[in-house]
Amino acid sequence: MKKIFTIIIAFFIFTSTFSQNKFGNPEVDPIQIQKNFTDWSAYQSKKIMLSRDFTALDAESKEISKEAFLDQLANGNFIPIRLKSEESIYVYKLFKIQPKTDTSIKATINQIGFDAFKNYKMEGTAFPKFSFKDLNGNLVTNESMKGKIIVIKCWYIHCTPCIREFPQVNKLVDEYKDRKDIVFMSLAEDSPEQLKTFLARKPLSYSVIPDMKDYMNESLQLNSFPTHFIINKEGIISKVLPNFESLEVALAKESKL
Repeated sequence: MKKIFTIIIAFFIFTSTFSQNKFGNPEVDPIQIQKNFTDWSAYQSKKIMLSRDFTALDAESKEISKEAFLDQLANGNFIPIRLKSEESIYVYKLFKIQPKTDTSIKATINQIGFDAFKNYKMEGTAFPKFSFKDLNGNLVTNESMKGKIIVIKCWYIHCTPCIREFPQVNKLVDEYKDRKDIVFMSLAEDSPEQLKTFLARKPLSYSVIPDMKDYMNESLQLNSFPTHFIINKEGIISKVLPNFESLEVALAKESKL
């Protein structure tokens, strides 16, 4: 009987070890990375993209849904760490936040998780009805955009991260200039006069829709900028993204469908 019990214990230990090794080890020390806010923030911004498709693991190395993973980030006491794998494979695992960790790390993770969870829940839903007129007087509506992939950037003049990515998104527009089925447009909070003055100094290759503060607040319920949307040819939100890096990856995938 004692021998059987020993075998069972050994089996569970082996299974647990195999589960972790199957996906690889953490690419950084989960405890060390929590030692100060600056190190964690640099890692988070460069290595963890919650808008992309990834394999999600809980703290016990069990696979869970992306929705459950984001929910635990928003409401729990965890940090996400990527496990070592091939460059194109993404496996994120939850690790417990240590008792002495800077409380601002937990607060920031909860906010990031909340925003990512909210964005994820929008994916697969219809983009709200719209009828916009851009700075050049062109009218764009849901009907006129049917059959096209629409890339939308939501921003405002005094949003530093929004402006910082202008050169990158302008380059992205140029890369897809021969794709007549892909449209780039931006929703801005500011007035036409403010935008014309600003864009004369900081050009944006997207078509620009002014006075969109109420639409972004009420119809899209945005609380984070920039926010990017990719809308598929059927008018369904394919991806909601927080930055250029994740946009570039998602658009490359969407453009091949």
